[in-house]
Amino acid sequence: MTGLPTPLRVGRDALLLECAGPEQVRATAAAARARREAGLLVCDEVVPGAATVLLDGVVDREAVLADLAAWADVELGAEQERAVELAVTYDGADLDEVARLTGLSTSEVVELHQGAELRVAFCGFAPGFAYLAGLPEVLHVPRRDEPRTRVPAGAVGLAGEFCGVYPRESPGGWQLLGTTRATLWDPTSAEPALLRPGTAVRFTRA
Repeated sequence: MTGLPTPLRVGRDALLLECAGPEQVRATAAAARARREAGLLVCDEVVPGAATVLLDGVVDREAVLADLAAWADVELGAEQERAVELAVTYDGADLDEVARLTGLSTSEVVELHQGAELRVAFCGFAPGFAYLAGLPEVLHVPRRDEPRTRVPAGAVGLAGEFCGVYPRESPGGWQLLGTTRATLWDPTSAEPALLRPGTAVRFTRA
């Protein structure tokens, strides 16, 4: 881990770890899970966000604060090695607009998207919706001025520094590049979310 997060006490039994960016969020969350599995961190939940990691239900906050310096030596472990490949049909309604915003051709946008080494930074918005970090800076495009009332399940979009895949039909304002037929959320599965924090994701052409 590069550097350490800044801890803040929240409520009676939580700690909010402020991070410098997605990479530190991922490393901090991985370190927290590793400490938890080893019995060195006792808490109810480890919840990564865009720039923070929340440790909820911490039994001994002072012990965690005293131990925080040791987190820099924690290996990311198996969760960093988990990878998912998603086949995409690049038929998104906003592909031309993304090309215009970036000054690239649509084929260059697709090539950069497929070549990006992405990783789930955190989940939110809807069950199974993962925020993927690691896009080339040129693909950092703003959300649509007018969100859509219906975005189809499997739509792959961009917003700011993140890429995401809509796990089910919902409203949304991300710039849509294409669609995948992968199942992102299956509540009947032992692990309902296909994409979990720390998962590496690569997109291929369907």
